[in-house]
Amino acid sequence: MKPTIALVGRPNVGKSTLFNRLTRSRDAIVADFPGLTRDRHYGHGRLGYKPFLVVDTGGFEPLIKEGILHEMARQTEQAIAEADAIIFVVDGRGGLTPQDKEIANKLRRLERPVFVAVNKTEGMNQGMVSAEFHELGLGDPHPISASHGEGVRNLVDMALASFPEPEEEEERPDVLKVAIAGRPNVGKSTLINALIGEERVIAFDMPGTTRDAIYVDFERNGKKYSLIDTAGLRKKGKVFEAIEKFSVVKTLQSIEDAHVVILMLDAQQDISDQDAHVADFVVQSGRALVVAVNKWDGLDHYTKEQVRGTIERKLKFLEFAKVHFISAKENIGLDNLFKSVNGAYAAAMAKLPTPKLTRVLIDAVARQAPPRHGAFRPKMRYAHQGGSNPPIIVIHGNALEHIPNSYQRYLENIFRHVFKLDGTPLRIQFNTSHNPYADKD
Repeated sequence: MKPTIALVGRPNVGKSTLFNRLTRSRDAIVADFPGLTRDRHYGHGRLGYKPFLVVDTGGFEPLIKEGILHEMARQTEQAIAEADAIIFVVDGRGGLTPQDKEIANKLRRLERPVFVAVNKTEGMNQGMVSAEFHELGLGDPHPISASHGEGVRNLVDMALASFPEPEEEEERPDVLKVAIAGRPNVGKSTLINALIGEERVIAFDMPGTTRDAIYVDFERNGKKYSLIDTAGLRKKGKVFEAIEKFSVVKTLQSIEDAHVVILMLDAQQDISDQDAHVADFVVQSGRALVVAVNKWDGLDHYTKEQVRGTIERKLKFLEFAKVHFISAKENIGLDNLFKSVNGAYAAAMAKLPTPKLTRVLIDAVARQAPPRHGAFRPKMRYAHQGGSNPPIIVIHGNALEHIPNSYQRYLENIFRHVFKLDGTPLRIQFNTSHNPYADKD
């Protein structure tokens, strides 16, 4: 399992900027005013030698006991409870504040490493700027510039130094690993019990009964599976009591360990931002996906149509995934659900012959050419498969860096239709040929 680093600190100290630096993305919104991040944001760490997960949190205001700032503090406490290491971000230009001291008082009680990152120190005497933060009692402060990248790599290397390289588990090629992900109380454990025909997993009508990821081996229609029941609850920590929230980190780790993910939704509850966040992580991880809308039995026709419309609107980016309306409790719809699981895995592992890929590409361009960029039009010559799970299609040609996203989606739809790639994300990479005469007079 990948280690998890949580970024904490008061508002407007640069946590989201550091998150973007660590993930090499623009996933966290960044602007020069406080309180922009109100929820936890999760990403793949792509800096340093070891892979990791990173959590961006809202501004931590531990002394405020009500309102949105209190809710943000609860989100931060949950991220801290789930993390393996903490980076406490402070503002080198703003100096040490009473808020920083209050946060440090909480972090000092942790039984996990905490690293103080003194941000915004570019162009300053870093030793002098960092000196006052020794008062926090959390070890040597580390001057960095999240916006410029100064000192960030060393900080990450130190944060990950105590974690070993992730061990490669022995892969069982005949066993299909299926992670069942979703919010607490959507019926994940009930689904597993229905599939295996026994009470192997505790299932109560209350959220948070699953305390860690559970692997359950079973066989269905002659095929072997390992079901991963993802955690709905983190064990209570010694620091922040009664934090019984959705353990997103455990879910994300289980998603990465799976071949296929069943995203469970509750037909009797609205689709939340948390559902969309987990679904987006599945897509970004490249995992095959099937959506199971549970508790479908007993709903009237009007409610069912409302649920269908909500799914189409809020999870539009999951158009590639099959959606099944099931009842885990009544064992309704499970056969078709697993047909789609098998189909999604087959699509994720599909072999795409180069001649056929190139023919499909040429036909797609003939039907609709890419838009011109200035006086020139990007020219695509041939395509080949660059990887599986998810399928990666590499397209070679000239000026392909000017292909717009809309045309890339057009190509994705064409390839998906021709090769029947339902249930899996699809990646397209453009490889522009270098002109050997470009640098010559």
